[in-house]
Amino acid sequence: MRVGILGSGLMGAKLGTLFARAGHDVVFSYSRSERKLKRLAREAGGRARAGTPREAAREADAVLLAVHWSRVGDVLKRAGDLAGKVIVSCSLPMNANDTDLAIAHTSSGAEALARKVRTARVVAAFGTVPSEVLFDVFASRRKRPRPSLLYCGDDTGAKKVAARLIRDVGFEPVDAGPLRMARNMEPFTLLIAQLAYEGDRGPELAYRFEWRGR
Repeated sequence: MRVGILGSGLMGAKLGTLFARAGHDVVFSYSRSERKLKRLAREAGGRARAGTPREAAREADAVLLAVHWSRVGDVLKRAGDLAGKVIVSCSLPMNANDTDLAIAHTSSGAEALARKVRTARVVAAFGTVPSEVLFDVFASRRKRPRPSLLYCGDDTGAKKVAARLIRDVGFEPVDAGPLRMARNMEPFTLLIAQLAYEGDRGPELAYRFEWRGR
């Protein structure tokens, strides 16, 4: 699969690296430093490379949106035409000082994104785990049971693409339903962040859902 990375900070850099190591063609983009993008591509190996947001999106089967909420409009403009593209978003709609959700309860960041790119197919995924746990989950991907990872979206085909990427990183995808379920997933992410960054056990935190009985 060809995966474009829009945003090469902590989440974008780590997920892009793992996608490349799982065998996907990856284009890293949208960093202040072109040198950083080239370093990420080199360290990821495989067929990873650096490019512009437009290059990352142009031939992609899936685009990972991994930027601060304040940068979403800019990166979408730079990416160009996203009609028909699968956009997997882990961008949480935080306010300017990262103290609370800028959108919550009656809508969600994922739904707001879908309204910005009405011809694209948006799936919310990967935002509910800290970036610090990703490499460990990938290294343990052959072990069972796997940690869970929630995702939601309105397009069946796009959700299949997202589920494949989730499995390739080492998680077990858990379909939370339509995109409006991001209204619940995004506040859940704040709980995960509280446990990961304010607790005393460190940020390498994953979660797992179990269904007992029938």
